[in-house]
Amino acid sequence: MALARFTRSGLRRSGGTVGNYMTERNTFSERVSDHKTFFPSPEKSNVHSNLTCPSTTENHISFWSRGIRTTPHHQSKLAERLEELELEHDETRYPGLEATKPGEKPRVVVLGTGWAACRFLKGLDTRIYDVVCISPRNHMVFTPLLASTCVGTLEFRSVSEPVSRIQSALATSPNSYFYLASCISLDTTNHEVYCEAMSNGGLPQEPYQFKVAYDKLVIAAGAEPLTFGIKGVKENAYFLREVNHAQEIRKKLLLNLMHSENPGDLWFVAAGLPEEEKKRLLHFVIIGGGPTGVEFSGELSDFIGRDVHERYSHVKDYIKVTLIEANEILSSFDVRLRQYATNHLKKSGVHLMRGVVKEVHPKKIILSDGTDVPYGLLVWSTGVGPSEFIKALNLPKSPGGRIGVDQWLRVPSVEDVFALGDCAGFLEQTGKPVLPALAQVAERQGKYLVDVFNRIGNQDGGRAFSAEDMSLVDPFVYKHLGSMASVGRYKALVDLRQSKDAQGISLAGFVSWFVWRSAYLTRVICWRNRFYVAVNWATTLVFGRDDSRIG
Repeated sequence: MALARFTRSGLRRSGGTVGNYMTERNTFSERVSDHKTFFPSPEKSNVHSNLTCPSTTENHISFWSRGIRTTPHHQSKLAERLEELELEHDETRYPGLEATKPGEKPRVVVLGTGWAACRFLKGLDTRIYDVVCISPRNHMVFTPLLASTCVGTLEFRSVSEPVSRIQSALATSPNSYFYLASCISLDTTNHEVYCEAMSNGGLPQEPYQFKVAYDKLVIAAGAEPLTFGIKGVKENAYFLREVNHAQEIRKKLLLNLMHSENPGDLWFVAAGLPEEEKKRLLHFVIIGGGPTGVEFSGELSDFIGRDVHERYSHVKDYIKVTLIEANEILSSFDVRLRQYATNHLKKSGVHLMRGVVKEVHPKKIILSDGTDVPYGLLVWSTGVGPSEFIKALNLPKSPGGRIGVDQWLRVPSVEDVFALGDCAGFLEQTGKPVLPALAQVAERQGKYLVDVFNRIGNQDGGRAFSAEDMSLVDPFVYKHLGSMASVGRYKALVDLRQSKDAQGISLAGFVSWFVWRSAYLTRVICWRNRFYVAVNWATTLVFGRDDSRIG
């Protein structure tokens, strides 16, 4: 066995399976390697607690964030025979990053690139730790301004920042990596996560699955939109959680304004198109009266009132925006602010309806009272809940199905696992309520947890199983800083109360809009994006919104 490995190491340029990586900085470059990697057979795999075994099949690629390596056809027969010999003695090995060795820095694995994950990554001391980030997206999204990108107020790049800019070690450190992949299971006994690489069809073996060993694991995998099991939502509605969601909404919005469903045919000059069909295509419906739904309604009404009426004057009489909410809009805001928002949206041309959606069809929704609401664009913003991945984990759960954590954001009953953000909530025994799925909650949890990690790392507690008896910082305490929401036409709401029933400052109008923009401008991810946002706002003010439809 040792001879096989020794001989094999001399036959190839860079040895090992996926766990041994080249140190060049050219991310996502292509390289050629003279070896194979294998998944173990299902019969001989050692399945542990909290582990769903990935599909296991021979794979001739080695994938990671810095490159994709393939087995060349000219590989020598001797090297192949040695690999077969090694496989016979080691069939249970998965391709991936193996556990850290003595002399190496402890490895922190972070699942996700949302608010919590990126705030944690930004502050992590990479002189103490190596960091591996695993996420199906390679950027962070500044979600409070995402609605503005749907109508051309802001460009998409203004609200996103590559994760390698947030934590430079992912691009520069030889033992820190970013994987464009989704985590599919955990093995908390052996301190391993199992992942499936994202691909657009370019990998020889799909799906490609691999493992990453960790010393400390931070789960910040976010949440998914709540659909309440309503039929047809996922197939017909658009969600507003990611940049690609905003891009799809913008495409659909402009498509309905300019074209029929047959690309290139101007449907308003097409003979015989019924009036009812025109009205349906230009009926934009938003489900959910929370901050996201209200802000998108405000942005859409602004876009229609200024830009659409000027550039598409022949369709302005057909356009209608409807916001449907089961109760009151902005229920967490002060009652005076809710009433202000209701009146302002009505003046802006937004039709408010109370109702509960029962079914969603390709061209209409059906409410619980039997009302049919035809639509051309349906945006769903009814809040978020645990993803299927979070639900499937064999970890303690908080009320609502999130991963249960203690006061230090640790997951009880397993070692070296932490959870934060929208996927985590306090366990009932802590006596603390589950915090709302807000950006400020996730960001402050990330800031708190990175202080914990840097402290235990400085005390040599970064290794697996080494921080069990180590004293931590004070428990996490959340203090709400207030809520803000734009309602369109240079008006916004600012509610600085610490809770729904508390007393505090509440503002509405132009001054609140100025505070809203100033606050978000200072909170944008980096100085580059702040510059982009400021320029986009100025450009929109002078020249109007960009209504280009690309793609």
